[in-house]
Amino acid sequence: MKRAVIVGAGIAGLATARRLAQDGWHPLVLERAPARRSGGYLVNLLGAGYDAAERLGLVPALSDRALGLFTTVLVRADGRPKLTVPSAVAAAALGPRTMTVFRGDLENALYEAVRDHAEIRFGTTIATINQDAGRVKISFSDGTTENADLLVGADGVHSATRTALFGPDHRVDLPYVVAAFPLPQPPAEVPESSATTFIGPGRTAAIVNLGPHRSSAFFTYRCADPGRELTRGPVDALRAAFGDLAGGVPEAIRHVETDPSSAYFDRVSQVDAPRWSIGRVALLGDAAWCVTLFAGHGAALALAGAALRRHGHDVPSALAEWETGLRPEIVKRQALARRGMYQYAPPSRFHVWMNDVTIRAITLPGIHGLVRRGIERQNR
Repeated sequence: MKRAVIVGAGIAGLATARRLAQDGWHPLVLERAPARRSGGYLVNLLGAGYDAAERLGLVPALSDRALGLFTTVLVRADGRPKLTVPSAVAAAALGPRTMTVFRGDLENALYEAVRDHAEIRFGTTIATINQDAGRVKISFSDGTTENADLLVGADGVHSATRTALFGPDHRVDLPYVVAAFPLPQPPAEVPESSATTFIGPGRTAAIVNLGPHRSSAFFTYRCADPGRELTRGPVDALRAAFGDLAGGVPEAIRHVETDPSSAYFDRVSQVDAPRWSIGRVALLGDAAWCVTLFAGHGAALALAGAALRRHGHDVPSALAEWETGLRPEIVKRQALARRGMYQYAPPSRFHVWMNDVTIRAITLPGIHGLVRRGIERQNR
């Protein structure tokens, strides 16, 4: 039985362990954190992402946790509605093979699917990597060693595995910060089964109310020095950037005050690695190709990217074939993400107005089918 060591117990790492176990491998998953994490933001599985979740056997478990579609209300700074996009518009655009879940629920489904088929070690990282044509010799932070046929770095945008392979210069930091976190109780100002979204020059704030423990908040804004924002922490940074808004935003920020650890809070970055593998060592997910939250397909790509094709015992050839098949999609998604910045952080009031015009057009009768066909072409 072939041995694979996977660094990172997030979506990409657990999906890789699941797929390799299905193909007859014996995976070992390492996770730097001392225990499993929970919570997280909303992720959409559609197109290739939904197909990958189906191949991995996750759809039945995720169906019970699916959040469904909801009405989106664009609001002004004081919380007053500006325009409404009914949930039927999203249903018509996305089609039946789509699912929205919390990132934590997706990770839970993956963990339950793989826990009996892989060894998982928490609080453990890689110390050294040495490989030859036949094996990879890895030493771990706990003093143990492992000889493996494959090493997969699925340790996120700040990947230590990527740095070990290619050096530190392949993360492209963009002038934006993002914060996302679940809400145990939805703000009273946000109608049930809906999301209120404020989009202004250089920033977006969205609050989703799907009931207790099914609600979430998302913030992003443009800034000159993302590193300084991270040093301030999510509470001070969000208050400074969004403290003038109403419509559920103050209550969401108060939640972060009581539980700062619940927030995903980071700079926005893409990863542009020249290759995703060297010999028997490969990168996968955000460690290899982070597309950013602006693309909206990170989790889906992590699931789809886990499909490393079998190529006999010739692991380097299998990795090269896998990259050749997937890289064009990644390049397209990264380009879409760069354009998406103008939607999430419009550079001017004119761009905000143009976004409003586009959204109003989408709600017109007869446009739903055109939108759906456009989305289907993007997801092929």
